[in-house]
Amino acid sequence: MKITIVTVGKLKEKYLKQGIAEYTKRLGAYATIDLIEVPDEKAPENLSVADMEIVKQKEGERILAKISQDTYVITLEINGKQLTSEQLATHIDQLATYGKSKLAFIIGGSLGLSAEVISRSDYALSFSKMTFPHQLMKLVLVEQIYRAFRINRNEPYHK
Repeated sequence: MKITIVTVGKLKEKYLKQGIAEYTKRLGAYATIDLIEVPDEKAPENLSVADMEIVKQKEGERILAKISQDTYVITLEINGKQLTSEQLATHIDQLATYGKSKLAFIIGGSLGLSAEVISRSDYALSFSKMTFPHQLMKLVLVEQIYRAFRINRNEPYHK
């Protein structure tokens, strides 16, 4: 399985980079992982609603340019479906079973995802109703994907 994680913005925090690198290395035994960062659009704090949509649209175009047509897309959205780790593992396993060998996870920027990216999504996933920094979510996501592969192979992993 080829897994791509597309995120908006450049990861700067060393501790997050180290955690992501560790889980990416571990995942290498199970799948090919490609981490793609697309540039974020500069957005001052007091944007109008119309300007927010323009920012999301520009970021969305950059995201969509990184996804092929034959890729199954999972977007991380606050209003997406919340799953347990075991349910996520089952979902990933079913995708592989039914021939979806290319899987992309999308983490938007600080303003969220454009309507175009949301409409391209095959599955909206939420880790919580809380809001998290998208850089931190990248680490959480990579860890959960690794956990899913361990669960699917009945390999031990801490609970």
